[in-house]
Order: sequence, then C-alpha cells, then structure tokens
Amino acid sequence: MSDFAKRAISRPEFIALMAALMALNALAIDVMLPALPYMGEALGVATENERQFVISAYMLGFGIAQLAFGPLSDRFGRRAPLLVGIVIYVIAVVAAAFAPNFAALLLLRFIQGMGAAGTRVIATSVIRDRYSGRAMAEVMSLTFMVFMAVPIIAPGVGQVLLLTGPWQAIFIFMGVLASVFGIWAFLRLPETLAPENRRALRLGVITEGFRMVFTNRVAISYGLAGMFLFGALFGFISTSQQIYVDIYGLGVYFPVAFAAVAGLMAISSFLNSRIVSRFGMRRLSHFAVLVFTGVSILWLTLALSGFMPLWLFFSLLATIMFMFGWAASNMNSLSMEPLGAVAGTASSVFGFVQTVGGALIGSYIGQHFDGTVVPTAMGYAAMGTLAIVCILVAENGKLFGVSPEYAQPGDIVAETD
Repeated sequence: MSDFAKRAISRPEFIALMAALMALNALAIDVMLPALPYMGEALGVATENERQFVISAYMLGFGIAQLAFGPLSDRFGRRAPLLVGIVIYVIAVVAAAFAPNFAALLLLRFIQGMGAAGTRVIATSVIRDRYSGRAMAEVMSLTFMVFMAVPIIAPGVGQVLLLTGPWQAIFIFMGVLASVFGIWAFLRLPETLAPENRRALRLGVITEGFRMVFTNRVAISYGLAGMFLFGALFGFISTSQQIYVDIYGLGVYFPVAFAAVAGLMAISSFLNSRIVSRFGMRRLSHFAVLVFTGVSILWLTLALSGFMPLWLFFSLLATIMFMFGWAASNMNSLSMEPLGAVAGTASSVFGFVQTVGGALIGSYIGQHFDGTVVPTAMGYAAMGTLAIVCILVAENGKLFGVSPEYAQPGDIVAETD
C-alpha cells in the first residue's frame, strides 16, 4: 500500500471515491445512449431494437462477474480485486474503440462489464466494512446521490463527444476516466477488510458464504425486490433514446430530459440521507415502493387510453424515479445489513441478481418497444407489484416496521433472520 493510502481517508473523500467507482457503471451505460444510432449505422445493425444489445451485453458481463469478485474480495481484501477490475475495464474500452464489427463490440462490452463488476462489489463491501445500520444507509444515499450526477451529465457528454469526433471517442473518454479513478483508489483507498476476517478461497467456504446469503429471508427478499425495480429502470434506459427522440421528437435535447430525471433521483437520494436516521430504512423504502407502483399503474392506465403528451409522461416518470431513489438505496442497505460477515460474497450475489436479472427483465421490456410508452409503463407497474410481494415476504406480511434496535413504544417491530 502506498504512503498516501496509509493516511486516514476523510468521510467526504471516502463517499466521493465510492461514488466515483460506482459511477463508472452508470457512465458505461448512459454516455452510450446518444451514440447508439451512429454505432448501429457504422456497424450495420439491421433494426433499432438490436442497438439495445450494446447496453444488455455490458449489463450481463457486469452481473455475472460479480459472483467471482465477491469471494475474491473476501479472500484477498478489497484493494487488489478492485484494481484488477479497473485494468480490465480500461483495456476493454480502448479495444472497443477499434471493434471491426457489431459482434466484436458486444463481446468487448461484455468484458468491460466484467471489469466494472469489481468496482460495484468492492464499493458496496467497503461501505459495509466501515458502516452498519442507518449510518450505512446514510452513506449509501450520499454515494448514490453523487453517483446519480453521472446520468445527469453523461448523455450530454456523449452528445458533445459526438459533435466533436466519431463515436469511438466515447470509449477513449471512458478509458481515461476509469484510469484516473483507478489511480485515485490506488493512492487513497486503504484496505478495509481486517486479516482475521478474510475467508479462505476453498469450495466449502465459498459454498457456505453463498448459503448464508441465500438462506437469509430478509436479505434475499430485499435483494430480489431491488432486482425488479432495476429491471423496470433498465427497461426505460434501453428505450429512452427511442422514447424521447422517436416519440416526442426531442432530438439533441434528449440528454436534457434524461438529465432532469437523473437530477431528481440525486435530490431524492440526498433527501433520503437526511431523513433516514429519523424514519428508518423500512418505512422510507416501503412508502417509496408503494408510491412507485401506484403511479406506475396510473401511467399504464393513461397510456392505454391513447397518446400521452410529453408534460404528462415526464411528470409521472419524475415521480416514479424520485421514489426509486428512496427505495433503491434503502433496500440495498437492508439486504446487506444482516450479512456483514460475508459482505463481499453478499455484495456479489445481490449485484449478480440485480444486474443480470434486471438486465434480462429490462431487455425483455425494451424488445417490446412498439412506438408507444405502453410497454415501458407496463414494465414499471408489473415490477413494482413484484417488489411489493418480495417486501411482504421479507417482513412476514407487515409493512412500515422498525428494526428492533430503533423501535419505540407503539412501533411495528420488524422480524429479522
């Protein structure tokens, strides 16, 4: 470890670094959106919906590789697997700039996702190493807030890069930024996993770690609820360029609309960090998912009745995604809270479930795009309903409970495994 990394990292810098590492994932998705038509044309993609595979291939690699990074980080610590993942990411994006055909591009996007998996697993694990309970939820929210700054600016950055150069410049930009964040982590991020807490890299130990994750009812139920919400989100992201440009004719102003929704999610996450210590993770996430689902059903009902004007579409989507900001960070914390002893493995399992499951669900929703917002609205309504079912399973049918250590007289006390 470098002399710089031996120095204690401050809480603001820690949050900023974790957000930067996680932002590489959002960047790899959102900065690509304005370039999809150009890439499709240059590489001979036949249909518009096939362009969505540039997003799906990345998400599949990102999700699958997390299953490996979790046990590796529990065995070798957090720093080494993180740095290896960033190197893989950088190599893949530079190679993607020279992809000769669409199949090669999809393969390199898959490999890029595999490298990015290390950043997601390690960032979540490091936060769990240092924090627990509502303090962890607060840090998760602040991290998510900074992380959401990427979708605000990424499509605009992609648009600017396209105006000043070919679509390949986007991949070079991603490689440079990932290199900068990797150097920052190398110099400043200390090892957070104590030697005595490292788990052997043996089949029996790995299997036991996965068993602990999958048999914890609360953790796995909240993990699955997150998967459904992310599936709805990925379904919208994969079709967002078609919705804003093809349906509503925003053209080059598409990044502005996309950024506005992301900005609301960032504000939501910041507000969550301020109030989670008062109201608790369960109350906030349960309320958010109920509103998320209710507004999604209203959106679907209105969409089925005919063309939806932009102002109405945007108002409903903004409300839904504001609630997503509350739900996602709190449910992520609730899924990790019982599993501090196997934080790396738990992070990898939930990352895999939410990413691969969410990507497959989102791809399925996206492939049903028919020139209207009905498939997207239907996806949000269905996924929100399934998330509510998972929460009810986690809480034995009771909503708005409070963790035992925070309960006051008259509160509904949540049951934990």
